[in-house]
Amino acid sequence: MTAPWPQIPFEAWHETRAALHLYAQIVGKYRLARTPWVNHSWHATFYVTARGLTTSLVPDAAGIEIVFDLHRHAVVGESADGRRAEFPLAPMSVADFHARFHDLIERLGGTPEFDGRPNELPDPVPFAQDRRPRPYDANAVARFFQALVAIASVFCRFRTGYLGKVSPVHLFWGSFDLAVTRFSGRPAPRHPGGIPSLPDDVTREAYSHEVSSAGFWPGDARTKFPAFYSYAYPTPQGFADAPAAPAGAYFDRELGEFLLPYDIVQASADPEATLVAFLDGAYRAAADRGRWDRAALECPIGAPRRPRPVTAS
Repeated sequence: MTAPWPQIPFEAWHETRAALHLYAQIVGKYRLARTPWVNHSWHATFYVTARGLTTSLVPDAAGIEIVFDLHRHAVVGESADGRRAEFPLAPMSVADFHARFHDLIERLGGTPEFDGRPNELPDPVPFAQDRRPRPYDANAVARFFQALVAIASVFCRFRTGYLGKVSPVHLFWGSFDLAVTRFSGRPAPRHPGGIPSLPDDVTREAYSHEVSSAGFWPGDARTKFPAFYSYAYPTPQGFADAPAAPAGAYFDRELGEFLLPYDIVQASADPEATLVAFLDGAYRAAADRGRWDRAALECPIGAPRRPRPVTAS
C-alpha cells in the first residue's frame, strides 16, 4: 500500500495536538475501566482504521465501540444493539468534551464511570475542571491521521518479521504514541517506575519482560517535533553507542532512545525504506547487545497469501 506522507509541523498545531491527546485519554480511560486487563496494558489501546482511531468493541452494556472519526471530525459511538450517538470535534474545553462524552455513553446504555485525571503528563488537571478553551485545527488533524495511516502500514509489515512475541500496532493514549514492541522471551529486571501520573505497578507490569519497542509520536512539550523512536528495556550495555541509521537518526541520551525526526522520513525519496532502516537498525542494536536469540526469533517479512514455511524440528 502506498499512503501519503503529509507534513505535520509541530508548532502549527501543538495546541490542537494537546487537546486531542487529552480527549483520547478520556475515551481511553473509559475503555480501560470496562475491559479486563491484558498483559502490558494492551486492553486499553486504540487502533488505526480507515476512519480514524477506534477503541474496538468495549465490553459495556450491549457492547460499545468509540471511534474518533478524523474524516468527519466527530466522536462516534455505536452499540451492538443498534444505538448510535455522536458529537463534533470542534473548539471546546476538555471539561466540555468530558461532559459530552459522558452523555454519549449514557445514550448508548453504557456506564460512563472512569478515572477523571490525565496520565503521563506533568501537573495534571482533572478533566472536569479543565475549562480552558482549546482550538481544533481540522486540517492539521487530517494530516496527522494521514501520517498515522502511512506509519501503521510500515509498522504492520515490520511486525511480521518476527516469530517471537510481538505486540499489535496500537496507539497508547497515555503518551499518545503509535507503537509496536518485540519481546526477547526473557523476564526483565523490576522497572523503577517513576513515570508522571502513572501507577508504578502499571509500569512494572508493562515492562515485565525484555523488549525492543519502536513507535511514533507527534511531539510534546520537550520534544517539539514529530519523531520516530526506538528503545530497549532493560537497556543493554553499549546500546547508546550503536551506529544510528539512516542519516539524521541519533541517540537522545536524556530520553535513552534512538530518535529519527518525522520530517526526514517524510522528505526522503522513499519514506517507507527510510523508516524501515531505522526500525531494523535500532532493533538489531538492542537484540545484538542484549544477546537475544535472533536466529530463533526472526523470520522473513510476511507476504499476502503466502504461508510462512515451517522447518522440521
